[in-house]
Amino acid sequence: MENFVDLGLSPEITSMLEKVGYKQPTQVQKECIPLILRGSDVLACAPTGTGKTAAFCLPLIDILTSSPAKARMPRALILEPTRELAFQVVENLEKYSPKGALSYVLIMGGESAYKQQKLLNRGADIIIATPGRFLDLYEAGHIILTQTKFVVIDEADRMMDMGFIPDVRKITKALPPLRQTLLFSATMDKSVEKLSQEFLSNPKQVRVAAPSASAELIDQYVIHVPRAPREQQAQRKRDVLRLLIEQEKIKSAIIFCNRKCDVDMVYKFLIRLGHTPGLIHGDLTQSKRHGYLEKFKRKEVDFLIASNVAARGLHVDDLAYVINYDIPNYSEDYVHRIGRTGRAGQKGKAFTLVTDKDQEFLDKIVRLIKKPIPVAKLNFDELPAPEKNSRFSQEAPEKPTRDRPYGKSTRPKPSFGSKPSYGPKPNHGPKPAHGPKVAQEKSDRPAQEGSAHPKKDGKTLPPWKVSPFKKRPKKKF
Repeated sequence: MENFVDLGLSPEITSMLEKVGYKQPTQVQKECIPLILRGSDVLACAPTGTGKTAAFCLPLIDILTSSPAKARMPRALILEPTRELAFQVVENLEKYSPKGALSYVLIMGGESAYKQQKLLNRGADIIIATPGRFLDLYEAGHIILTQTKFVVIDEADRMMDMGFIPDVRKITKALPPLRQTLLFSATMDKSVEKLSQEFLSNPKQVRVAAPSASAELIDQYVIHVPRAPREQQAQRKRDVLRLLIEQEKIKSAIIFCNRKCDVDMVYKFLIRLGHTPGLIHGDLTQSKRHGYLEKFKRKEVDFLIASNVAARGLHVDDLAYVINYDIPNYSEDYVHRIGRTGRAGQKGKAFTLVTDKDQEFLDKIVRLIKKPIPVAKLNFDELPAPEKNSRFSQEAPEKPTRDRPYGKSTRPKPSFGSKPSYGPKPNHGPKPAHGPKVAQEKSDRPAQEGSAHPKKDGKTLPPWKVSPFKKRPKKKF
């Protein structure tokens, strides 16, 4: 089977593929498309970048266009773990299907649920959705699944990692029992096989390559970040990133980080260097994420800083570089990250920044891909030197001087039975006078108009009538 005609696709679909420029199917497409056209359940495992999306989109378009819809209810459901993967499926449907032949609705979080309800009321042949939002709309009564005959669970291993399997179970229980189910995964372990036994019925297994094998067209390199004081480690890592971009003369790349705060930090750092970067992570709205991705594809953005939400499903033409600013915590994510480059038979390069704490994760990646990763040659002479007063510098810091020895006090120890003496008390002048003396001193002064006089009829007033601090004595009986 050297072309798409031999796979059993209709002439309309093959003509659309010729217009797009696709002439030869990939291995996963050669094995999956005939099985799907026969109506079999399929369990497919293929590495990233091998055309899994087209492997289920092409036969699905062929089947749905050949049989017109009887009602406005959806006939096919495609479940994706992330919004980026859902957008990729929509792009494939628009590219391969004849214009106006099929209608579809995109349902996912981060968008207005009211607008999605209005689109569902108009009717759709295919629903592309993330499990959470789809289940919300279904339980609210906006989706009817009685005519759904085709179900695709894409990136099943990623579904399990993100905790979507309980939602997928609820969705599959609401579907008709007579249906065709397709399950695609980038890795195949015991958990995925157990999941296939739950969702599929007598599936045909397709394994294109060894699970988790890295692409051969990608040149992989490791960059060991030089040691730095603890408070300078983040800055030192950013300086190494700057050297890599300058010395390799990288004009466009995807930079992956593990945390959202690191994505924002690298984004601001590249802006200070004069670049025009974009960013993608889970806290951004879908409109911003999709906008940055489209700008990156149009070359309006030179660097795209992303978290693991973009590790799968992103297809950018002529992407030559991928940079792992943070080494992934799971070795399988490393294969998906570097799989953004080296696609469609083109070569690419992947660089991974490694610190002293990342050696354990690097060893797991090497065991997974079954080959060592060479160290990239960078000139670290341009890196700024660490501060002098640090344990990484050659000169030892000066010790602080003290007027007295450590641990000894200058105060004299008190003797037993006597109060401690701390030297002469400071002289703050005479104490202010109180009581009758104040009255006597005031009596010598001339009386002023409107002031209280301490004497009345030549008699001195009692102290409790002169000073507010003196209390009148109680009478004794």
